[in-house]
Amino acid sequence: MKDPVAAYHALLEDERLTAATAEALAEGQRARRLMFGERPLCVAIRPQLLTRRRYEQAVNAAEGVFSALTALEKAVLKDADLRAELGLEPEEERLAMADPGFRSSSPSVRLDSFFADEVRFVEYNAESPAGMAYSDNLAAIFAGLPAMKAFRKQFRGAFLPTRRRQLRSMLRAFTQWDRGATPSMAIVDWEGLPTAPEFEMFKAFFEEAGVKTVICDPRALEFRQGKLYAQGAAVNLVYRRVLTSELLDRGDETRALREAYVAGAACVVNSFRAKLLHKKMSLALLSDDRYARLYTPAQRAAVRRHIPWTRRVRPELSEQIARGRDHLVLKPNDEYGGKGVVLGWTVDQAEWEAAIQVATTQSYVVQEAVEIPRLPFPVVLDGLRYLDLAVDLDPYLFDGRAGGFMTRVSAAALLNVTAGAGSVVPTFVVEGTA
Repeated sequence: MKDPVAAYHALLEDERLTAATAEALAEGQRARRLMFGERPLCVAIRPQLLTRRRYEQAVNAAEGVFSALTALEKAVLKDADLRAELGLEPEEERLAMADPGFRSSSPSVRLDSFFADEVRFVEYNAESPAGMAYSDNLAAIFAGLPAMKAFRKQFRGAFLPTRRRQLRSMLRAFTQWDRGATPSMAIVDWEGLPTAPEFEMFKAFFEEAGVKTVICDPRALEFRQGKLYAQGAAVNLVYRRVLTSELLDRGDETRALREAYVAGAACVVNSFRAKLLHKKMSLALLSDDRYARLYTPAQRAAVRRHIPWTRRVRPELSEQIARGRDHLVLKPNDEYGGKGVVLGWTVDQAEWEAAIQVATTQSYVVQEAVEIPRLPFPVVLDGLRYLDLAVDLDPYLFDGRAGGFMTRVSAAALLNVTAGAGSVVPTFVVEGTA
C-alpha cells in the first residue's frame, strides 16, 4: 500500500484545494463551537492517519495494560497497605471504598501514549476522560473537507466515533445500578470552564438518544429526602466530569454529590472508586517488580512492553533522579493539564535538583522518558506550512474494550490542550486503497 500521509500531502499541492480545505475547517469549527476557550481546537488540515496494523497494535496494547490495571484495582481494594502506596486523602479513600452499585469503577477511561516504534503509556485517565464529543464533531468536519474527500477516493477507512460508546457504557452501569429506573442525567462540572461547549455537545447527543439531561455545577446540586436534584429536577445518573480532588477542595459546597453517591441515591459515572488508579502511582505499582505477583504472565508482559519505569519519589531515590535529568520526568501524583510536570531535559541541573527537592516533600512520581514521535502536519498560517509536531495517541476504552482515540499534536514536548500547548486532530484508520 502506498504511503497515505505522502498521498494526502500530494493532494495539498493543489492550492485551491488547500485553501478550500482550510476555509471549511475554520468555518466548521466556528459553526460547531469547537473551541477551547478562545482557541480553535484544531489548526492542522490533515487528520492523524493510522494504518490498520498500527491501529491493532494500539488496541492490543491498551487492552493488555487495562487488564493489568483491573487486576491492580482488585488487589488495592483488598489490601490496605497496598492502597496506602497510592497516597489517598482520607475522604478520597472513604469515597473509593463505597460501593458504586455497578461492576466497573471506570466504565470509560483513556490511556495516553506515545507511539513511535512501540506504544508506551505515560498517563491513565480513570476518573473523567475528556475530549470525546470534541473529537466526534471534529471528525464530522474533517469527513467533509475537500482534501479528505479527495483522499478517500484513493484510500478506504473510517473515523472512530466515541460518544455512542460513552453513552452505552453509562447506560450499562445504570442498568446494573437499578434495572427498573428511567435515567435522568446531570452532566456535572464547574460553571464557566473552557470545556463548556463539549458539555453542550454531549447534552444534545444524549437528549437525541432519549435521555433527559441537564448541565449543573456541583455546588448547585441538592441532596434531600433521599434524592439528588439538579436545577430543581430529580436526577439519578451523573456524568461526572469534575475531579474528586477539586470537589474535596470545595468542602461542604460539594457535599450533595458525595453524600448522594455514598447513599446509593445516584449512579455516578465514573465512580469515585476510579480515584484509586487515577493516581499516577498506579503506573508505579504496575512497573515495580515487587508487585509482579499481582498480575498474570500476559499482564506482566503487557506492562513490560508498554509501561515506562515509574516510581514514587522517595528521598533515597534523589541521587539517582538527579543523575537522570536527561531521561526522567517528574509528575505530581494527582494533577492534570500538565500542572507541575517537569521534563528533566528541558531545565538545567539546578532547576532539576530544586524540582526533586519539592518532589521528595510532596506526593510525586518519577518516570522514564519515552520516545516522542514528531511528524509533519500541514498548517495554514499565511499560506501552507508543514510543521514537525509531537504527536500522542490516546485510546479510549469502554468496559475494557478499546474504541476510538484522542490525538493531540504540539510544537512543545508537553502535549496538553488544557495547558495551552497543542491541538486536537481526529484519527482516521486507513484500511487499504480504494
